[in-house]
Parts: sequence; structure tokens; C-alpha cells
Amino acid sequence: MSQKIAAPQAGVKLVSYSSEGTPPTTEDGSTAAMTTPSQPPADAPAKDAPVETVIRPPTGWQLINFAELWRFRDLLYFLAWRDVKVRYKQTLLGVAWAVLQPALMMIIFTLIFSVLTDTYQRSDVPYPLFVFTALLPWSFFATAIASAGNSVVGSERLITKIYFPRLAVPFATVGAAIVDFCVAMPLLFVMFAYYGIMPGWGALLLPVIFALLVLSAAGVGTLLAALNVAYRDFRYIIPFLVQLWMYATPTIYFDVTPRYDGSTYDWIKQLLPLNPLTGLIASFRAALLGHDIPWGMLGFSAVMAGVFFFVGCFYYRRVEDSFADVI
Repeated sequence: MSQKIAAPQAGVKLVSYSSEGTPPTTEDGSTAAMTTPSQPPADAPAKDAPVETVIRPPTGWQLINFAELWRFRDLLYFLAWRDVKVRYKQTLLGVAWAVLQPALMMIIFTLIFSVLTDTYQRSDVPYPLFVFTALLPWSFFATAIASAGNSVVGSERLITKIYFPRLAVPFATVGAAIVDFCVAMPLLFVMFAYYGIMPGWGALLLPVIFALLVLSAAGVGTLLAALNVAYRDFRYIIPFLVQLWMYATPTIYFDVTPRYDGSTYDWIKQLLPLNPLTGLIASFRAALLGHDIPWGMLGFSAVMAGVFFFVGCFYYRRVEDSFADVI
């Protein structure tokens, strides 16, 4: 017994299939060739089997992924803006504290060192202006590293829930400190106008010097943030470090050049240029007041700013994968 199957399209031969086991034949009586679909290899995966993707965190020392940070630049902006709002939330004066902090420090140092002790009188530069031109950049640096050092611990809920470039956390706190610096900067120009002094041509270097300050603050703050996660002692060390570092930086005193005259404390002045902030703060003040810029100390500070930044970021990237477990 055989049956015919109608062709669905024109030009296709009808094939008869026999139930007695004989080969199928076409309409013209010729034997039809038997074809069977090719079978996949036995070890081949199933067609609809899901593809497994294994995600493993990178290990070891890692480079700074600037491209990823750039993709998350909106997050960096909102984290910085969040830090600014949280810092001055429910305060009577708000961002005015960014101006009052260096201004009050200037008043205190002026009373102590210029009026009461009559030690640091200088004819060409009023002492309040001299102090404020150094306290303003120093206040930025101190605020940046103190806030960045505690930023990762303070962002525990954010870090343990979602993925984003972890470097955005300390970098955002440095960005918030830049906002404070910009808010306090107009008071400096008011003081220049009050004393009738015009900034020197060296003020054109201020963006470069301030960029080096930002680089140093980001590096030191990032390193402290990573260390603070593993060793909570750093929450107590950071305020002491900031205070000690301020007195080791020429913010309230004048000459930092050693005389080599054999005086008792001359060796201390020989060590001051080794402080990376000495060249930056002294150059910032000299650029504003029209003094000679200490190029040697500025060059050393520029190199150390790069060292701070890369060492801090590399160590941070080395241990950031353990933050969610340790924090």
C-alpha cells in the first residue's frame, strides 16, 4: 500500500511511500533519494541551553579606570552635591561656615602672633592678609582629606548594595571641598580691596597650584579612606594628623628658607621644604602677594602630588573589592 503527498508548491515532485519497505518512488517511477537530517556532535551543547557567564572581581594591583569614572561622572556630581547639602543641613548659617572657619582662624592667629606677642610684624604685607592667603588653601586641603578619610565608612549602605566605581566616593568629598573653597574665595578679594593691595601677575599660576592641591588632597584622602576601612584607628588619627600637618606647613609664619648660620633651630627649617604642602602653600601665597615664587619647592611639591595621587589610588583599587565584606 502506498500513498501520495501533494506538493505544497509548484515544481516539487510528489513522492510515493510504500508500506512494504520498498524505496519511495516519484511520479515518473524513479527511486527517490533518502535524506536524513545531520545530527550534531554528541558533545555539542543543546541549542536552547543557557550560556553561563562567570563574573569574577579583578585581583591584585589595578590601574585607575579613568574611562569608567568618566562614564559615571553624573554619579560623581550628585555624590559631591549630596556631601555639600548634608554638611550644612539644619544649620543656621549654611555654607557661610565655609567662610567663617578660615576667617575665625585668621582672627585668632592675628591676635596671638601679631598683637599679643608682637612677633610677626611685617611692613609690606598686613599680617591678616598674609595669614588668610595661606589658611584658605590649607582649609581646603584639611577639609578634603578629613572628609575623604571617613567617606567610605560613611557610605556603607551605598557600597554594600550596588556597583559603581568605588573611587567616586572619596573623589566626591574632594569635590565638595572645592565648593567650600569657591565660597570662601570672595572674602580674600574683599581683604585685598580693604588693604588696597593688588594681586601680582603670579596670580595667573593659581589654577595650576590649586590643581596640584586637589591632586594631593585626592591622593592622601583616598589612601586614608582605604586604611580607615581596615583599621578604624584612623578615625582618631586623621584629626591629629591634620593639626600636626598644619603647624608643619608655613601658614602662620614667614620665612621658610634656612639660613645655615648654625642657629639652634635652623635644622628645623631645613626639614620644612620636605613637607610637600610647603611648596604649594608658599607658592599660592607668593603668587597672590607678588612675592618670588619658590620654584624649587613648588617643583618638589608637584612631583609629590603625583606620587600621593597614584599611590593612594593604586592602594585603594587593591583593597576596594573587600570593602563590602569588611565595612
